[in-house]
Amino acid sequence: MSSTACHPPVISGSTNVYLILGDPVEQVLAPETFNPLFARCGINAVLVPVQVAPEDLTSFVKTAFRAKNIKGMWLTIPHKTPVMSLLDRCSQVGSLAGAVNAIRRNADGSLEGGLFDGEGFVASLDYFQMDYAGKRVLIIGAGGAAAAIAASLTGGSLTTRASEVALFDPAPGKAQAVALRIASANGAFIHDTANADPAGYDLVINASPLGLKPTDPLPCDVSRLAPHAALVDIVMKNQPTPVVRAARARGLNAQPGFEMLIQQTHLYLDFFGFTEAAQIVRQDASTLRQQIYPQTMQCEIHSPMLARPACAAANMPC
Repeated sequence: MSSTACHPPVISGSTNVYLILGDPVEQVLAPETFNPLFARCGINAVLVPVQVAPEDLTSFVKTAFRAKNIKGMWLTIPHKTPVMSLLDRCSQVGSLAGAVNAIRRNADGSLEGGLFDGEGFVASLDYFQMDYAGKRVLIIGAGGAAAAIAASLTGGSLTTRASEVALFDPAPGKAQAVALRIASANGAFIHDTANADPAGYDLVINASPLGLKPTDPLPCDVSRLAPHAALVDIVMKNQPTPVVRAARARGLNAQPGFEMLIQQTHLYLDFFGFTEAAQIVRQDASTLRQQIYPQTMQCEIHSPMLARPACAAANMPC
C-alpha cells in the first residue's frame, strides 16, 4: 500500500456506517486505521467509535441494527463476550473462545459474529520472531481478546502449538471458565493460575486493561521474567507502556500490540466484504504502521526486532 496522503472520507446520505463499541472507547485505533483505508480504496463507509455501558449493550445493539445503513460493528472491551447472546451464528473460533470482535448483518437480517484477535496475534508473533510452539505462555487477563489468543495459541497440531498456556484474571472463576472451555474443545494443556508471576514462562502476554491509565500498576513483576522471555502488551494506548519499557530496559524482546491489529485488518475487511481492500493490506501494510505507531516508535516500523531500551525507557524518538 502506498503512503500517498488521502483526504478524509466524505460522508453522505449513501455512506454505510460501521460502529466500534467499547467502554472505554478512547483507546481504540480502529477508526484511524480503517477510515483512511476506506478513503484510499474508494469505499463509501465510515467507522465511528461509540461508548456503550455494559448494561446498555443489548438494547443498543438491537436498536442500532434497525438502521438500514448500519452494516456492522467492531467490539472491544468489555463487550466481546456479552454480545455473544445476541448473535444468530458465529465463527468456530468465536464459539471456542466465547467471544467475537466483529458483527455483520447479513442480507437475511441475521447477525453473524467473527473473531480475529487470536489469528492476528499469532501472526504478530511471527512478525516479531517470537516462538510459541512448544513454549510455556502466560496470559494476563481472561476477557475476549485473551480467550481468542489462548484459543489460537493452543490450536493446530502438538508440534505447532504452545505446550502450556496459563491464564490469570483477578475476577474469581473467569480464567478457569475460559481454560476449561478451550481445553475441552482441543485437548490442550491450558489452565488458570492463581497469580501473574511470569517466572518460568517463555512468553508473557498482557491482555488485561492494565496500562490504559498512566497510574495503573504493572501487570506483572518484570524482574521475574526469564532472560530469554518475550513479552507482548496488547494495550493500544500509551505505548510503549511501562511494562514494555521495563522489559526492554532488561534487553528483552518486548513489543506493543499494534501489530495484532495490523495483522487482522485484512480479516475484518474480508469479513465485511471488502475483498479488494483486504488484498491491498495483505500485500503491504506499511501505511497502516505509519498511521498507528506513535512518533516515539516510528523508528521500529522498519526494524521491529531492534531492542531500543534507551529511547524506549525515556519515551523519546529514536
